Amino acid sequence: MKFKVPQALILAAATLVLWTPGYSAEHPGLLLSPEDVEFIRQFKHESPAFSRVLEQTAAELDFYFETEPDVPEPVDAGGGYSHETHKRNGIAIHDAGIVYQLTGEETYARHAVQLLLSYAEMYPGLGNHPQSRGSNPGRLFWQNLNESVWLTYAIQGFDAVHNILSAAERDRIVNNLLRPMADFLSEGSPDTFDRIHNHGTWAVAAVGMTGYALNDEDYVRKALYGLNGGGDSGFIRQIDLLFSPDGYYSEGPYYQRYAMMPFLLFARSIEANDPELKIFEHREGILLKAIYACIDLSYAGLFFPLNDAIKDKGLDTVELRYGIAIAHALTSDPALPSIAELQSSYVLNGDGFRLARERDQGESSPFDYRSRLFRDGPEGTQGALAVLRSGDFSNGQALVLKATSQGMGHGHFDKLGLLFYDNGNEVLSDYGAARFLNVEQKNGGRYLPENETWAKQSIAHNALVVDETSHFEGRLRIAEQRHPEFLFFESADDVQIASGRMEDAYEDTSFNRTVALLDGLATDNPVMIDVLHASSSSEHQYDLPVHFNGHIVDTSHSLEPRIANLRPLGAANGYQHLWLRASAEVPAGEKFAVTWLTENRFYTYTAIAQHDMEVLFTELGANDPLFNLRREQALVFRVNGAKSNYFASVLEPHGEYNGAEEYTLNSAGSIEDFRFLREGRSDVLSIQTGDGSQTILALSLDPNETTSHTVSLEGRPYSWNGFYAFFGEERKLQE
Repeated sequence: MKFKVPQALILAAATLVLWTPGYSAEHPGLLLSPEDVEFIRQFKHESPAFSRVLEQTAAELDFYFETEPDVPEPVDAGGGYSHETHKRNGIAIHDAGIVYQLTGEETYARHAVQLLLSYAEMYPGLGNHPQSRGSNPGRLFWQNLNESVWLTYAIQGFDAVHNILSAAERDRIVNNLLRPMADFLSEGSPDTFDRIHNHGTWAVAAVGMTGYALNDEDYVRKALYGLNGGGDSGFIRQIDLLFSPDGYYSEGPYYQRYAMMPFLLFARSIEANDPELKIFEHREGILLKAIYACIDLSYAGLFFPLNDAIKDKGLDTVELRYGIAIAHALTSDPALPSIAELQSSYVLNGDGFRLARERDQGESSPFDYRSRLFRDGPEGTQGALAVLRSGDFSNGQALVLKATSQGMGHGHFDKLGLLFYDNGNEVLSDYGAARFLNVEQKNGGRYLPENETWAKQSIAHNALVVDETSHFEGRLRIAEQRHPEFLFFESADDVQIASGRMEDAYEDTSFNRTVALLDGLATDNPVMIDVLHASSSSEHQYDLPVHFNGHIVDTSHSLEPRIANLRPLGAANGYQHLWLRASAEVPAGEKFAVTWLTENRFYTYTAIAQHDMEVLFTELGANDPLFNLRREQALVFRVNGAKSNYFASVLEPHGEYNGAEEYTLNSAGSIEDFRFLREGRSDVLSIQTGDGSQTILALSLDPNETTSHTVSLEGRPYSWNGFYAFFGEERKLQE
């Protein structure tokens, strides 16, 4: 069987070459090969970890098949009995086939065949799922996304047991289940199949892998180049449009993790069946870059919770187990086994075995987490995500500046928002998604209404809010057309710094934000600097929320409690979900400081505004009758009736609290004074510590290294070239 890439694709994409598929009649032939099987059986004893996973999987299958598995009528949405049962059955088909291949025990193959035949009996009679909504209905599941996921597992199980099937069994499974499902997911669901989106990626992966397993060139062609075969959709187009040149996926790291699974499963199947396509070399190895980006977009093993993210997902997920194993197989990177050490399992194929064997033999080096800039958009021109790091992976610091594009329907309205991690904790936090995944009682496991009314709104993030209205008025269609401009990024020994600008999140207001991690400034821990400017032709209310994780210890100003007359902070755009609990008035240019305790470390956040400022202490939970929201807290720094305004702040980690040993160290911190000056388009931050030392950070917002700048602070000029400069002095600030 031979076919060629359409001529239009050859002319349009220089990275694609004329190729004919090298289909193999061998089974298994997707992510597990006969050579892998022979190798694992021969050397399995060299990896106790892999053997443990194989034995555990076999034991789970033994338990699962003690009674005949149920194949229920599809009736439930996500999290319901039928939904979860079909998910488990699909995985069981996969696992039973793979365990059969690696152990040679035919009992497991017959288990997989039994389930495949049961589904072959059910599937032809199914119409659209009764709980389906919108334009992407499924049959076995409430949405066809889940159907695609199911098929990517089941087709691997079928591939693994192919050679023990009788002709009648094979025909029944192929003609009553696999082909009808592949047809439904492709020609029967064109809006999903040809969509440049993770739902589309799962669909093309399922159909393409089915094409390889069935030796069907039509399915493979559709999967690679779209339903019309022209290449304006399909797998290759998705690789080209959904990843930036740095491997960043437009929906953010949580969905990058999810979307990577079909990319990797199908790409590995392509590599096995059509190595001439050189899929892992496409776009300068973009799929490998994406795997490494997933690792870099995490802290202490968990992904940064950007956009619609569930916060307990991280490197120990099945998607990253495949990703790390595949990346290791293709690169032999000695740092990847150290990531596998964070994972609780290994994938049961040749890639997983080689990774586990190397890890068992202690052949690894630490992964190099460092400050990185991830450009967004297919060409890298739609903003960027900056990750600034200091210290080691487990308890060092990470500061994230989000200046990315919207991220499609899963994106949040949080331009130039930030997160801050330290000491193994999320200190300045992001809510992520409002969803209880697969908990049927909570809206059927779908996104909750509060995902729209709270989690996506700008006030739910550490991002500027103007006039209590979310960026782009919370309208996705507008947000998709606009993105921030990234101004500057630098990582040096003593400073990590990043800056971005947003011009049109609001009709007549632009703002820019510069963040930095400064080493050796105050204590043994780096200090976070944050400078945000907003400018408009008319007067506005400017709110800067700071969502923090910790228990308040002290404030520099007395607070006016609002508990006796508890009310929501506002009426809409997320404000309706915040209780106003206390407030403080701070004159223009006067610093406000609050100290809180997170785990065993203190944090002092000091802020200054250009105009009179109100500090609002808020707690999440208003207008939440079903208790769908977590009870979290935030400070809101508010300036009212100003055309332009700056917020400048410094966050100092310090001290230690030890409840077990009953001691407290340095609970007050070492920064004694913090001042800010704006002169023209340049900023000067002056920070004085208790030992009398003073550090000046000067910012120009002009990345041109040849441009000179001069400002005066307390009668003394400071001159520099480029975006920023440091000045240090051993003297007291003049009062």
